[in-house]
Amino acid sequence: MVSTLEMSFEEAMEAAALWCGAWEQGDLSDEVLADKVADLVASRDGARGFFVVSLPAENPLMDRLPEPLVMALRSAGEGVVDLTVRNLAMSTAMAVYHLRVGADEQASGSRRVQRRSIELLQQLEPAAVKNRLEILLAATNGDGSDVAFLERWQYDAEQKAAIKAAVLSVAE
Repeated sequence: MVSTLEMSFEEAMEAAALWCGAWEQGDLSDEVLADKVADLVASRDGARGFFVVSLPAENPLMDRLPEPLVMALRSAGEGVVDLTVRNLAMSTAMAVYHLRVGADEQASGSRRVQRRSIELLQQLEPAAVKNRLEILLAATNGDGSDVAFLERWQYDAEQKAAIKAAVLSVAE
């Protein structure tokens, strides 16, 4: 068995899907799931795999956010904050795009990821969240290190305005 720190992104996605499914079926307690996720999010690929599976899933895990899971994600530190902020930006921009092209079902999925990202950010370490959101907010105005992130995905003015609104909604 590969340790969670050595898992590839693909292996982390498979593990996260298995564990989230087992939790939903009642085969894993909140505490056991939190322990497994804590190990997984200790690496960047593990955290990416967990969020790729959990944020868009029909599974209610990210809507309920059990306290042990919140504590595990909070303990993981700035890496989880960074990925959650990036998921907020990307899902917000994609919701705008999907609505623009009439893909209502995909827009609904993007809005689900956006809502879950906001709710998670509201429960993570406040200073780390504030600092990371300020970096993204600056980028929506053309300043700072996240400008390259927004440019890489070629987000337009409407998408950047939506990202800005989403960032500001975290504080509400």
